[in-house]
Amino acid sequence: MNIQNAQLAVDEWIKNHGVRYFNELTNMAQLTEEVGEVARIIARRYGEQSEKESDKNKDLGEELADVVFVVLCLANQTGVNLQQAFEKKLDLKTKRDHDRHHNNQKLK
Repeated sequence: MNIQNAQLAVDEWIKNHGVRYFNELTNMAQLTEEVGEVARIIARRYGEQSEKESDKNKDLGEELADVVFVVLCLANQTGVNLQQAFEKKLDLKTKRDHDRHHNNQKLK
C-alpha cells in the first residue's frame, strides 16, 4: 500500500468506525503520546535502560503503526497529500545529503 492509499484507508476507517477526526490539537497530543511509547520501547530494548517486565511484550511495529496512523489523520484533516510531500522530501534529501553522508567520517 502506498502512502496515498494509506491516507484513503485511514479516511475510510474514520468515516466507518471513528465517527469523525479528533481536532488537530488532540491528534497532535495523541501523536506525541504514541511517539513516547515508541521512545520507551527503544530506550529500554535498545538503549541502556533495563526493560520492565510489563514492557517486554510491547510490539514496536504496532507502536510505529500507531504513529503512522495519527500522522495520516493529521495529513488528511489538514489537506496534505503525504505521498507528494514524501516524494518531494526524499528527492530533496537525496540531492542534498548524498555526498554529505558519504563524506561524514563518523559514518565510516
